[in-house]
Amino acid sequence: MSNVSLPRDEGRAHVARLRTDVSHSARIWNYWLGGKDNYPVDEEVGDQILGFVPALPRSAVADRQFLARAVGFLAGEAGIRQFLDIGTGLPTVDNTHEVAQRVDPTCRIVYVDNDPIVLRHAHALLTSTPEGATDYIDADVHDPDAILERAARTLDFSRPVALTMLGVVNFIMDTDRARAIVRRLLDGVPSGSYLVISHPTTEVDGEAMTEAVRYWNSQGSAPMTLRTREELLRLFDGVDVLEPGVVSCSRWRPAPSGKDEIVDVTHFCGVAKKP
Repeated sequence: MSNVSLPRDEGRAHVARLRTDVSHSARIWNYWLGGKDNYPVDEEVGDQILGFVPALPRSAVADRQFLARAVGFLAGEAGIRQFLDIGTGLPTVDNTHEVAQRVDPTCRIVYVDNDPIVLRHAHALLTSTPEGATDYIDADVHDPDAILERAARTLDFSRPVALTMLGVVNFIMDTDRARAIVRRLLDGVPSGSYLVISHPTTEVDGEAMTEAVRYWNSQGSAPMTLRTREELLRLFDGVDVLEPGVVSCSRWRPAPSGKDEIVDVTHFCGVAKKP
C-alpha cells in the first residue's frame, strides 16, 4: 500500500481545518447513508434538508450503488486498472478500490479529497491488496494540475485511467469553469480513459431541491449548485457517453438481479470514454 504521510506542520493545519461546528457535505452524506462519522451539526442540517426533500437518503444510496456498478464495469468489461477518485468522501461499503480490486487485485487507486476528517479516515481504512495500491492525496477539485501531479506518484498516465467525480462537480459553481476543470483532467489521461460523473440536479423535485440547496448554502459550508441534464451533458463534451446516457443514478445499468431500486432520484450520472 502506498500512502502519503503528512509533514508535521501540514498535519497541524489539517487539525486546525477540522470544524465540528459547521456542517460538511461528506459527513451529511455519511449520515444519510446510516454512517457514524458525523457530528450533531451534520445531523441537524441533514434533517433540515430532508424537510425539503425527504427522499434524499434514497439518492445517497442510489449514488453509492451507481459507483459500485460503474467501477465494476470499468474494472471488468472495460479492463481499466487505474482509478483517480476525486471527491472521495468518507469511506463506507464498496469503496472504489474494494470494487476494482475484487475484479483484479492489481488495480491501483488514488483518492482525492480536501476534508481533514476524510483524510484521517482514508489513511486508516482505504487499504489495498498486496498486488495493487491505494493512495490518498489532499487536494481541491479546483486545482486539477495539483491533482494530476500528485496522482502521478501512484498512477501511470501513459495507460488508461478512470476519472471518477461523484458528487464533487456540484461544488464548482460556474459551469464553464467546471467544464474547463473536467477538460484539464481529461487532457492529463490518455485515449481509452473514462470519465464518471454524478451530480445533484433539478430534474427530479426541482423546486424542492432548489430550496434545499439554498438552505445548504446559507449554512457557511462550501456552496454547491444544481444543474440540469443538458448542463451535465456539457461536462461530457469531447468524450463518448456510454449507454444509457446521462440518467438518474438508479437507471444506469441496474443489476439484472433487481436488487437495486429503480426509482428516479435527484442525482444524475453518466460514464464516458475518451476517444
